[in-house]
Amino acid sequence: MLKQRILTASILVPLLVILDLYFSTLSFAIVLGIFVLLGVWEWAGLSGWTQVVEKWIYTGIFAVLMSITYLGLYKYPLLLNGLISVASLGWLFALFVVWAYQQGRDYLPTERIVKTALGVWILLPAWCALWLLHAQRGGEWVLFLLILVWAADTGAYFAGRRWGRGKLADKVSPGKTWAGVWGALGASLIVTLLFGGWAHFSGVALVILLGIGLLTVCASILGDLLESLFKRKAGVKDSGQLLPGHGGVLDRIDSLTSASPIFVTSLFITGTL
Repeated sequence: MLKQRILTASILVPLLVILDLYFSTLSFAIVLGIFVLLGVWEWAGLSGWTQVVEKWIYTGIFAVLMSITYLGLYKYPLLLNGLISVASLGWLFALFVVWAYQQGRDYLPTERIVKTALGVWILLPAWCALWLLHAQRGGEWVLFLLILVWAADTGAYFAGRRWGRGKLADKVSPGKTWAGVWGALGASLIVTLLFGGWAHFSGVALVILLGIGLLTVCASILGDLLESLFKRKAGVKDSGQLLPGHGGVLDRIDSLTSASPIFVTSLFITGTL
């Protein structure tokens, strides 16, 4: 399994880095959008839409929403930032839902149409946040966000394997531990310090950046937990089988669905974006 994960990552990561650093925002948004639409297809299944035609309809509607959002809001970054910030508030409710489930209270919606709408809230702002960050700050900042989340995932994985005993939320995701959380936060601090040095951040600016990095990683853990909760309710281990060793697309972008809007919102609020 680990070999498959490494092989898949060794192919996808360089392609994503090249796309991020050397292509236009439009190209970045389109290719990233195709990847997100694969996740939308998987989300349709998690929401209870089992028929192929139902999944096509949902994915098609989502593609239209993506096009309208990009074409309508690309020239209005202030408005888009505001909408992403509002969408980010929903993660506070997601935190409550995950916490409540761990305490034995299930507030996750069961209606397919509600879960379908939640898919729009989870995936559309994340996609918008990434291409907006690319347009406003450049590919280097997008790469920083990606490495931040990847490093947190890696730190959590190895710290959890080495020291993981205390469970983080065993009723939601039995494999996640508090040691993994500390590993993720430690890795994020290292990545943020390196990026801050490269970008010549110092003093208060560096402290703010470190705070944003820590908040972003905490959000990424929440995104992972929320998708785990949806999979648990759907009775599946992975969202799909598209990526060997990784499961489905949602299994790879679940952390980014929460991390990217929180990251961009934090930059917007602090005046960095």
